Amino acid sequence: MSEETFDLIVIGAGPGGYVAAIRGAQLGMKVAVVEKRGSLGGVCLNEGCIPSKALLDSSELYHLAKDRFAVHGIEVQPPTLNLGQMMARKDDVVKKLTDGIAFLFKKNKVVSFLGTASLLSSENGTHRVEVKGEETKVISGKKVILATGSEAVQIPTLPFDGESVVSAREALSFPTVPEHLLVVGGGYIGLELGSVWLRLGAKVTVVELLPRLVAGSDGQVAEALQRSLKKQGMAFMLGAKVAGVAKKDGKLLARVEGEGETQEISCDKVLVAVGRRPLTAGLNLEGVGIAMDGGRIRVDADYATNVPGIYAIGDLIAGPMLAHKAMEEGAVCVERMHGEPSQVDYGCIPGVCYTWPEAASVGKTEEALKEEGVAYKSGKFSFIANGRAKCMDETEGFVKLLTEAEGGRLLGVHILGPRASDMIAEAVTVMAFGGSGEDIALTMHAHPTLSEAIKEAALDLDKRAIHG
Repeated sequence: MSEETFDLIVIGAGPGGYVAAIRGAQLGMKVAVVEKRGSLGGVCLNEGCIPSKALLDSSELYHLAKDRFAVHGIEVQPPTLNLGQMMARKDDVVKKLTDGIAFLFKKNKVVSFLGTASLLSSENGTHRVEVKGEETKVISGKKVILATGSEAVQIPTLPFDGESVVSAREALSFPTVPEHLLVVGGGYIGLELGSVWLRLGAKVTVVELLPRLVAGSDGQVAEALQRSLKKQGMAFMLGAKVAGVAKKDGKLLARVEGEGETQEISCDKVLVAVGRRPLTAGLNLEGVGIAMDGGRIRVDADYATNVPGIYAIGDLIAGPMLAHKAMEEGAVCVERMHGEPSQVDYGCIPGVCYTWPEAASVGKTEEALKEEGVAYKSGKFSFIANGRAKCMDETEGFVKLLTEAEGGRLLGVHILGPRASDMIAEAVTVMAFGGSGEDIALTMHAHPTLSEAIKEAALDLDKRAIHG
């Protein structure tokens, strides 16, 4: 039986894969995508970015109705939580977006294959991919992009059982609100999902091995975020680890070790969120000779592996495991195949923790600049002095700008506060164009807006802040 041949085969329909496929089709390629999941969008749309943000928004509205409406003169009966409806709304958001990708595939004539993919030997410069679905078939492509993403890391002493000790996937679909959720890991995922269940009524304790939260973030932001979450009711055990979990009388007993002491904590659920690892099982990378580097696939500036015609992007290669990084790499990888000089600006990748207040950053932290011996200036402005934040009753947090001491080029921006996830885009744009703090200071910002805090922080670089 003859094999169907394509210009490009993309393995994985997550953010990196589907963007690469659509961009390839736009550039005139005949494109196929192989995805093992029944819906498109990968982890991000199905069990990560999108469902978690849907629950964060819903849980924040519940919290506002319960605890904050009265301050605004809105008197309501204590709200009742309908968790089933909240989950149904989350699932509907996911379905609409995954269906949207299917529509885009159809619009761009991208052919989709449902099944698991495995690389076979190439013939005459054409790569062959086995697809195991309801039936097994082989397709061929001149080029292949590996975009299979990542999976949650398991701790040997805390193996996932899908019910008591869970990953983020299960924590997005608890059928009831746990009385006590123990979160192992103080990074973005743990704090976001911990926030969801805290707002909905759970007691939440975060256990983090390091002495601080959100490793790699600005120290002042991490400290202020911890204070804010603690004020909301989240408990923290830093410099500690969960050595094991046992079941007793219908509860879980977690053995937590820290500061030379061991204690047992009773809880209902344990969410393990200590990181992710590349998902490469079944791809037959070793069989076709693809070189690895510390668990990641080694690629060059074109995202090409050592095997001609095979490329890799996203969580499979070096760099932060972020959906927007994968999306950029997907588009750039295909454009470079097409001869365009596209590139990803790795110094301008924003990171966001969608707690409330939100934490967002781009570029260097103050700690990194000190370690590198870079002379810099810092400008800071608190939301408590921002008119729009006052109107919103959301005055926690600040904006911090870091620039070169001489020349003023913007090196890093760190925001803790309301809608930091949206505000960071201005900083990314200025940094991408090599702009300075003075460029922001001279730019008119609408009043009253949260973004005025960025302008004021820029003015503070030279101690010229008007409202600070």
